[in-house]
Amino acid sequence: MCELKSLVGKHILTGVDMLTETIEDEWSGKEDCEVINFTLDGITYSAVEDPVDGYRSCMRDLKKSDKVTSNTFLGVKVSCEMIPDDNYGSNDVLHINDIETGKLIIAVGTENSDDYYPSFVSTYHPENMAINKDKK
Repeated sequence: MCELKSLVGKHILTGVDMLTETIEDEWSGKEDCEVINFTLDGITYSAVEDPVDGYRSCMRDLKKSDKVTSNTFLGVKVSCEMIPDDNYGSNDVLHINDIETGKLIIAVGTENSDDYYPSFVSTYHPENMAINKDKK
């Protein structure tokens, strides 16, 4: 298992997939979970949602994966940073920003991680990548 903060720094992003997968939970049941797979420096990471109870959710885990992202593109230079805590609580969220545009490409993790209502974060903004700046 990996920690989001271990990804802080500069990398090359070459693929992203967002999907829903049926995942076995800790009680041997199955539940549909959001998953974001992203490839940094040739290594694919999978961030999996824990839907908890319908009101609360969080990132279950982040792990290196042998999955190949199907949505691939030329390498984009990115800077990864953890967002700071705010007035609403603690955040365990990684922002992956395009170095050239300075814009957010991926946000992943758990907002309000120490609150009664934490929330899984999984967003992807391909329009913010420099390689897409001239595409409409």
